Amino acid sequence: MSELTDNRAQRIRTLKEIIKSLHAGESPETVKARLRELIRQTDHSEIVAMEQALIAEGMPVSEIQAMCDLHSQVTREILVQIRPPELPPGHPVDTFRRENAALREVIARAREVLRRIEAMPDDASADSELLELRRAVNELMDVDKHYQRKEHALFSRLERYGITGPSKVMWAKDDEVRGLLKNLDEALRAQSGRAGDLKVLAAGLAQRALAAVEEMIYKEENILLPLALSTLSEDDWAEIWEASPRYGWCLVEPRSGYQPPARVLRKGVELPPGADVELPNGALSLKQLAAIFNTLPVDLTFVDADDRVAFFSEGRDRIFARSRAILGRKVQHCHPPKSVDVVNRILDDFRQGRQNVAEFWIQHHGRFVHIRYFAVRDEEGTYLGTLEVTQDLTRLRTLEGERRLLQYDEPVETAARA
Repeated sequence: MSELTDNRAQRIRTLKEIIKSLHAGESPETVKARLRELIRQTDHSEIVAMEQALIAEGMPVSEIQAMCDLHSQVTREILVQIRPPELPPGHPVDTFRRENAALREVIARAREVLRRIEAMPDDASADSELLELRRAVNELMDVDKHYQRKEHALFSRLERYGITGPSKVMWAKDDEVRGLLKNLDEALRAQSGRAGDLKVLAAGLAQRALAAVEEMIYKEENILLPLALSTLSEDDWAEIWEASPRYGWCLVEPRSGYQPPARVLRKGVELPPGADVELPNGALSLKQLAAIFNTLPVDLTFVDADDRVAFFSEGRDRIFARSRAILGRKVQHCHPPKSVDVVNRILDDFRQGRQNVAEFWIQHHGRFVHIRYFAVRDEEGTYLGTLEVTQDLTRLRTLEGERRLLQYDEPVETAARA
């Protein structure tokens, strides 16, 4: 056993040093040849361990992100294809895989349209092809739901086992895919339908976007999902299954068949009958307290003094989806890598007492969203954590004059259900 361990450790060290030479400018073909000569085979866990080792040695995550497509390209020939285990229909991995299969079908359709456009004269009308492309890209943009479940529900479980590389590198690549698809969608909407113009778009942005989606599918199928299956417990998968619906599904819905162990499903804390939560200014039952938080017209998230997500409200109209899988997760891992520096600056300013409030406002899916962060301190001024308060101000910004007479804005049946 020790010999096998040593061999694995040596493979990771060798893999890391060869990949570093790729970063230093050595050609991919030369690197491939050296890998084939020195490493006969490797598996998904060793690829992840190699990237985590590079991060631990100080290589910027942004550099690994920029090169990780080349990493997968040069390691494909030595990557052992492990036969996936049989999984019940509806298992989170079964759903991830079926979504990837659906994405491949859309990519194939889009590529067929691009081939037809390429065969047309430049001055020909390609209005029907343009419409088909728009439909395909619209379907591909549904991948955001797939990525959100991966980033928030799956990555948080891997982090519990010390596996942080995917959330640092793969999330950034997810954002890259999102950006390419958004740009492609906008470019297609601006097109006139002339074949010559579409050819230029097809050869550039369209091919890059389709290739980026395909590359992520490869990374998931051959590295991320095998790694997760070999690492996570049955209880972990049950928690991922429970958290998944709030993010939605990409192109296909889960099948029936998977049954998580009932012991894992979160039931919450229970107090003895009649017991209340005693506060300096009153007492509330846990049921009342939870209902109050979920009735507030704002979304609340509390991050404790160790930068871990400790609580969030679960109102019916949350602006940004939250999964219970993020509880206990480092807040830095709950944000895209490009925004982590801002998160750290806010937390550091709050912790050191330099600031107490940070405020942002953004346009989000047609809504004007106000986001505020508050430093939470005790009576002695000791930092306890950070409270995020998010509110949709779209309607409030339109109010004028006064309303002094009673008038309900919601239909009776809607208000009753709430």
